[in-house]
Amino acid sequence: MTEKLSDTARKTVLQPLLDAGWQMVDGRDAITRTYQFDNFVEAFGWMTRAAFWAEKWDHHPEWSNVYKTVIVTLTTHDVDGLSSLDAKLARKFDQLAGLG
Repeated sequence: MTEKLSDTARKTVLQPLLDAGWQMVDGRDAITRTYQFDNFVEAFGWMTRAAFWAEKWDHHPEWSNVYKTVIVTLTTHDVDGLSSLDAKLARKFDQLAGLG
């Protein structure tokens, strides 16, 4: 069963993501990041690759795409906040975008 991140886990798991460009969402226990690509095809290609990982890990993002910009928000609805799944998916998304 997935659990909400503890205060200790937030320091060790979440802080590196915040340092790397993720941000806390105001009013929610969630993180967000905006990815910019060179064009729509690259943005959509990244979303396709990211979707395979999200499906594999059965953890799906909230996201939107306008042309070459993809905005991602991660939270775990089952625990009403951030879990290790969010951190895992955030790291994978950054890796797929060439950021990690």
